[in-house]
Amino acid sequence: MSEKTYEVRTYGCQMNVHDSERLSGLLEGAGYVRAPEGSDGDADVVVFNTCAVRENADNKLYGNLGRLAPMKTRRPGMQIAVGGCLAQKDRDTIVKKAPWVDVVFGTHNIGKLPVLLERARVQEEAQVEIAESLEAFPSTLPTRRESAYAAWVSISVGCNNTCTFCIVPALRGKEKDRRTGDILAEIEALVAEGVSEITLLGQNVNAYGSDIGDREAFSKLLRACGKIEGLERVRFTSPHPRDFTDDVIAAMAETPNVMPQLHMPLQSGSDTVLKAMRRSYRQERFLGIIEKVRAAMPHAAISTDIIVGFPGETEEDFEQTMHTVREARFAQAFTFQYSKRPGTPAATMEDQIPKEVVQERYMRLVALQEEISWEENKKQVGRTVEVMVAEGEGRKDGATHRLSGRAPDNRLVHFAKPDEDVRPGDVVTVEITYAAPHHLLAEGPAKAVRRTRAGDAWEKRTAQPQQGAGVLLGLPKIGVPEPLPAATGGCSVQ
Repeated sequence: MSEKTYEVRTYGCQMNVHDSERLSGLLEGAGYVRAPEGSDGDADVVVFNTCAVRENADNKLYGNLGRLAPMKTRRPGMQIAVGGCLAQKDRDTIVKKAPWVDVVFGTHNIGKLPVLLERARVQEEAQVEIAESLEAFPSTLPTRRESAYAAWVSISVGCNNTCTFCIVPALRGKEKDRRTGDILAEIEALVAEGVSEITLLGQNVNAYGSDIGDREAFSKLLRACGKIEGLERVRFTSPHPRDFTDDVIAAMAETPNVMPQLHMPLQSGSDTVLKAMRRSYRQERFLGIIEKVRAAMPHAAISTDIIVGFPGETEEDFEQTMHTVREARFAQAFTFQYSKRPGTPAATMEDQIPKEVVQERYMRLVALQEEISWEENKKQVGRTVEVMVAEGEGRKDGATHRLSGRAPDNRLVHFAKPDEDVRPGDVVTVEITYAAPHHLLAEGPAKAVRRTRAGDAWEKRTAQPQQGAGVLLGLPKIGVPEPLPAATGGCSVQ
């Protein structure tokens, strides 16, 4: 009898990507093997890990489920499971709209997936099980990591904020912190496997410690990461300006393996709009944090999220956002046109902005940020940087005979392929010779090549037969692993 195969399709933010690695690990622990790449729903089990934040997320889900319905009819025994934020929100509705779905599970009980699949098979009826509170911290579950050299590490789940545009707290629950000792033990275990870069994850990552009563817990965690031998790069996403305290800035600046990169969502530069959004900071506070970060780390690259066209936003409000962008000089900004999210207070607010007005403002903001990104990247020309070689970041690398990777500040660098063998996870020192708005080029010969334990881990992993590829992401991305988003929208809209 041949082994049963599985496919996980992931939509949404980094938390969902991390959860999907766990879902893959759970299924492989239950005896499934990953379906070959390009199987397009031809697996024995297809799992949708959904997002409820993105516009038309439900339409996308039901469209994909509809395409699988005839395939399931032709293949007795095939199972379909739906998890994630949309499953937490819609629950029984999913099975009513798509009765061929076998399992619906929520954000709090991903560890139950193999059991629910087996129960659905035996009982021959759909299993809908949505836990109201966390059953097991995601990082305690088995995993199939998508990268040999970089990993996500979840330090908290849930969110205590009440932003009027966001439904995440209702779906992921109140903030719950993980024990510091457990976090560090996981990081040490990952480093022992060859991982050299980790990204600390939380819906509101720098609020870590509020659940355990220590306001400086996050900065202490960053400093503790600095003491782990073999851990070369530490990143985190997404912080909230409200909780961005001076001790965190000091820890970033004084801990060598914490990277000079920060993704901090602005959302709006208007104090009036920020108040309507229930964001607990104002423009002056936000710009003050950036000023302190740059004073401590002059070469830090700062990115952000911005929502254009929030209900009630006037032209003057929008100009305040443009002013903030000019002052902040972000290396990159993920910009979103506001759209209603059912279940959020903003969806029922008066003064919804006409689509054409939102679009026009959005285009102006994008043009401004593009100009700033390019200017900031041009400042990198002539700098010598250490690039961690990435896997699959440069789509044209084969044709251009280049490799790609991330600088410490998370900027994407394409560089000339060195004469010696270089593997993902290795580190190459190069001089930047050209800047584009969204990437840098190093066209000269490499100044140094350092083979790493992370490269060894990649080589060992790829030498083994691997089935399939990585998870599918629904949002823009940055960094490693695969590469890590500079915190995207989705759940990370903080």
